Amino acid sequence: MIIKQFDIKNKIDRKIKYYLFHGVNRGLIEETINTIFKKKFSENIINYDESEILNNADNFKESIFNKSLFESTKTVIINRATDKIFLHLKDIIENDPDDIWLIINSSILDKKSKLRNFFEKQSNTIASAFYEDNYQSLINFSQNFLRDKNIKISLEILNLIIERSKGDRINLKNELEKITLFSNNNNPINLNQIKRLTNLAENYDLSELVDNYLAKNEKKTLKILNENNLYDEEIIKIVRLLIQRLKRLKSIKMILKKNNNLDQILASFRPPIFWKDKEIIKHQLKNLTLEKIKFLIVEINHLELNIKKNSFASQQLLNNFILERFRLFSNSI
Repeated sequence: MIIKQFDIKNKIDRKIKYYLFHGVNRGLIEETINTIFKKKFSENIINYDESEILNNADNFKESIFNKSLFESTKTVIINRATDKIFLHLKDIIENDPDDIWLIINSSILDKKSKLRNFFEKQSNTIASAFYEDNYQSLINFSQNFLRDKNIKISLEILNLIIERSKGDRINLKNELEKITLFSNNNNPINLNQIKRLTNLAENYDLSELVDNYLAKNEKKTLKILNENNLYDEEIIKIVRLLIQRLKRLKSIKMILKKNNNLDQILASFRPPIFWKDKEIIKHQLKNLTLEKIKFLIVEINHLELNIKKNSFASQQLLNNFILERFRLFSNSI
């Protein structure tokens, strides 16, 4: 059966022992397993990766079906599950061994997935999809976390941390835990302290540079370039990110020729586009024609070859390319 993510805590039933959690929100899936299931079913928790089971399916099933006299109820958590493991799980659930709780942790499963369909349609299984966080859910998560630690910070600081966490609950939790340690040492928590603590001002994410460049945000792009001393491997990553982002823009432009509902395209695009990225992608699409996108893909491939041949000047080559292509944006090809 299908259960909404926010209703899981109220729907846990000792009679239902098989749960499938799937979706883009890895942080929320982990949080749900840790705060709800590991506390409720704390006895004898065993973690598997799907690859371990596929490499030795017989041993895995034997451990499920053959219960020791000295063994209590087992909670088995299977991570990174896909349809490859479907038949093994189907066999276990249909045979319904005693004293086994099974939690399946998966990434996005589409509607055709055998695993998803099975868990959604059986009366003795629960399937729940975990969608990406929005600003409000991240604010609520942060406030609850800080309230439990008895830490008070301003909304301005909280907004900064959320922005720099890129909408990822796992990144956000890591930053909040840094603040907890900092606070335990009785240090003052102000905006400047947070910037230094988390290195937010000094170390921009490489994808932020790429996204602002493609959105024609010249001031922000140059600020990031000027405030960072990039290593050779980081410059290659930037080049490859540029190609990946441009190929995504090209695909969206091609789809727009058949369907002009951009919001619908961004919502259904694969791999998924997170809510935090959608607005800047709209700016990029507005600033770049399909012809310019194709042109830039060719140019950036040439740039990568040039950087590899002249690694001693990689930063200068990247800087020059970005400055020259800003002028390109304002002219037609």
